[in-house]
Amino acid sequence: MKKRLAFIMAAILTVCAFTGCGNNAATQGNTTESTLSKMDSEAAEEEASVEAVASGDKISIVTTIFPEYDWVKNIVGDASDKAEITMLLDNGVDLHSYQPTADDIMKIVSCDMFIYVGGESDEWVDDALKEATNKDMVVINLLDVLGGNVKEEEVVEGMEAEEEEEGEEGEEGEEEEVEYDEHVWLSLTNASIICDAIADGLSKVDADNAATYTENANAYKQKLNNLDGEYKSVTSAAANKTLLFGDRFPFRYLVDDYGLDYYAAFVGCSAETEASFETIAFLAGKVDELGLKSIMTIEGPDKKIAETIKNNTKSKDQNILTLDSMQSTTSEDVANGTTYLSVMQANLEVLKEALQ
Repeated sequence: MKKRLAFIMAAILTVCAFTGCGNNAATQGNTTESTLSKMDSEAAEEEASVEAVASGDKISIVTTIFPEYDWVKNIVGDASDKAEITMLLDNGVDLHSYQPTADDIMKIVSCDMFIYVGGESDEWVDDALKEATNKDMVVINLLDVLGGNVKEEEVVEGMEAEEEEEGEEGEEGEEEEVEYDEHVWLSLTNASIICDAIADGLSKVDADNAATYTENANAYKQKLNNLDGEYKSVTSAAANKTLLFGDRFPFRYLVDDYGLDYYAAFVGCSAETEASFETIAFLAGKVDELGLKSIMTIEGPDKKIAETIKNNTKSKDQNILTLDSMQSTTSEDVANGTTYLSVMQANLEVLKEALQ
């Protein structure tokens, strides 16, 4: 019980230390107070859960985003009864605005394997891992796994760059910190590399099932490779090689994989929702210049920028198509059968139309 109390306090203190985007002090206070009120009633259940994991009944795997979660499910396969897999971002909150709750931290610090993206949006992870009670935890950082395959965030012609927040700009002569594009999961090639790392990690955590994890990873990678072949076939035969997004653009890895060009209103991690007149005019002009039949958006109900671009073109008859970046996939979607491969297959069908 002393270990339990220390564990609870570590989790609470860690959450109180987080001051990331989108959370004000009042929100954090309410979160902590709510968490405290639940602790007593949940303590016995939590203690039993921690002891079960520690005794080796189940391995505990915590993932931040949906693609990681689905890759793990496929690699664990029939051994799923021996694993408890958690997806933290399961309520439609995307990576860029997510802040962990005390319960999230408690799941992380005691798990056997933790998988996260590792970009700027995950800066909170370092503090969480300092509180780890499982010193043998296997930690997988996707950006670290991919190494030289990770791309810097880029601003292309006509795109609105993010404004620097106060205090972000360096001193004169000081080199600017490089910002990397976090959306690495939107490359089938990257997914294959990451699946190898997940299989290796699972084999360290659960050596008895290592052969199963390797076999499942290889079978899943074949599916990724097959779909990659379909993407190459569609994009190589396409009459049009340019996508234009009236939205954020998280698909840098995908377009680079298949030699496509793009224009967009904002970079992938932008929090902007309103485009300037200059941006609208530039993108509408590009639609006319290139004779594009489609204007792209990402998932979400707000298509206002895309509609405005369309209304500023000469023909005003373009289709507005949506590519799913899997940043808002929920546990309900998973329960209804959504998988990483199903989303990427659906995106391919959208591309077929967009590249006509």
